[in-house]
Amino acid sequence: MSKKHALIMVACCLIPIAGFALVSLLNIPLKSVFLFAMILLCPVSHILMMKFMAHGDGHQHGEAKDHAHADR
Repeated sequence: MSKKHALIMVACCLIPIAGFALVSLLNIPLKSVFLFAMILLCPVSHILMMKFMAHGDGHQHGEAKDHAHADR
């Protein structure tokens, strides 16, 4: 596992824990927090998916195909 991947995993674990701690410390109504989280869930997950699942803008797959045919 790369160091960058480990840092992302740690951040993804610590951010929700910090959020729950802030909600309980500041006595924020959980209903409003849940509504805000649900509104942000779709766009944030889409942005993260596009960033981390890009695989080099699709150039890898085409190049791998070309190299496989060149070996024959």
